[in-house]
Amino acid sequence: MAHELGSEQVLLVDDNPTNLQVLFKTLEGSGYRLLAARDGESALYTAKRAHPALILLDVMMPGMDGFEVCERLKADPDTADIAIIFLSALTDSQSKVHGLAIGGVDYIAKPFQTDEVLARVRTHVKIQRLERALARRNSELEDENQRILNAVEEGIFGLDVQGRVTSMNARAAALTGCAVADTVGELFAQLKLFPNDIGLNQALTLLCEGGVSLRKESAKLTARNGAIVHVALSASPRKEGGAVLVLRDISEWLASQAALDSARGELDSQRQHLAHIERLSTGGEMAAGIAHEVNQPLTAVTNYARVAQRLLADIPENKREKMHDVLGKITIQAERAAAVIQRMRSYVKKPTGEREVLGLNSVLEDVLALAEVDSRVNAIPVVLHGGENLPDIQVDEVQVQQVALNLIRNAMESTANAGNESPVEVRTYAKGAMVCFSVSDHGAGLAPEIEAQLFSPFVSSKEGGMGIGLSVCQSIMQAHGGGIRHEHNPDGGAIFHCEFPAHQ
Repeated sequence: MAHELGSEQVLLVDDNPTNLQVLFKTLEGSGYRLLAARDGESALYTAKRAHPALILLDVMMPGMDGFEVCERLKADPDTADIAIIFLSALTDSQSKVHGLAIGGVDYIAKPFQTDEVLARVRTHVKIQRLERALARRNSELEDENQRILNAVEEGIFGLDVQGRVTSMNARAAALTGCAVADTVGELFAQLKLFPNDIGLNQALTLLCEGGVSLRKESAKLTARNGAIVHVALSASPRKEGGAVLVLRDISEWLASQAALDSARGELDSQRQHLAHIERLSTGGEMAAGIAHEVNQPLTAVTNYARVAQRLLADIPENKREKMHDVLGKITIQAERAAAVIQRMRSYVKKPTGEREVLGLNSVLEDVLALAEVDSRVNAIPVVLHGGENLPDIQVDEVQVQQVALNLIRNAMESTANAGNESPVEVRTYAKGAMVCFSVSDHGAGLAPEIEAQLFSPFVSSKEGGMGIGLSVCQSIMQAHGGGIRHEHNPDGGAIFHCEFPAHQ
């Protein structure tokens, strides 16, 4: 036990009053507070009450001799740290060795020299002072260390070489339901905290014996009350042998991750729904042109059908070839109308969310076919400059078509509004690990106030526009692991770049 330091006390124990008087005279004036006892029982009582720094202890006393007094003092935690110097007329080696073996720090033979006694007392009092100061500091550090360990959120176990628990903090007790007093000294494996993870238990045992560090992102801990706690686990070897095991409760984190995944799924569903609405809106805007586009082949089909009806009335041999030609033209025009309708149906349908490995050039060729009606209506040609040997991309084709068609229609509208008939140019190219396409126009460009919030929802430069087109485009590109950006066209107008990760 550590005690407060002050003017050190020295207890003199001898059954001979003359010897006590000599010892008093030897040590008086040396700065020590001197206490005296004339037998073993009173020596034990005084030592227990006063806790001196040092005891000068006579060996040969009636009743309880000095050796027994020493043994009893060392057996008591409250007095075990007291330094004991034996004084004895017994000068044989066996007595000296025995005295030192049971806890004495020195052995002075009688008759003694006063200077020798004083020198030895000073030496051992100084050593005792330093040892007590060190013990007190160690105790303070241990208390501080325990306070720190109890303050952290992780459960911490200290294990020895055999895998026995040498220490644990309050969080470890709370996490496992194991009381500190009952757990320290037990084999960690016997706690059965991971009963279904044999590999983990074996790894911890090997680690305590000098293995390498261990880390597990998620493990199921079975608490004493049977509750399952999800923990992250890490264990590191100690220089002196054994290991330090750290457990962190990740139950709340896993729950939040599950909630976040659910929210992401809902967000993705809403994003796809919004993209579908935007496609329907685009489809509505294109409806008039599509009606005109479909009407032409249907008119041709009707006319050819009437001709065929007339020919059917009387088909001489020389007109059968003409009949086949008319029917062929009916088929071609019907297929043309069907293709226009099929492209629109594919474009406005709800996506399945499945991604295919496709060539970007092929995807954009289909987009240009969709944009053909607008191109003729606005008298603005759309030209595709396809890059060669481009890697494939893994994408949702409908969503990519939506991005490209939105940008192409915006470019045609901007060009038309500027009174310019220059073509809208679509280019594909590779850039590092990305496969890209750009859409450039020669329109009026973007106003600074629009450019600053270009991809924000509900921001539009069009009269009556919804302002969700570019925002949806950005969401689609980000969902594909890519991006979209804008730059000024050096020749006037705007250029939009879209990038996709190349399929590995």
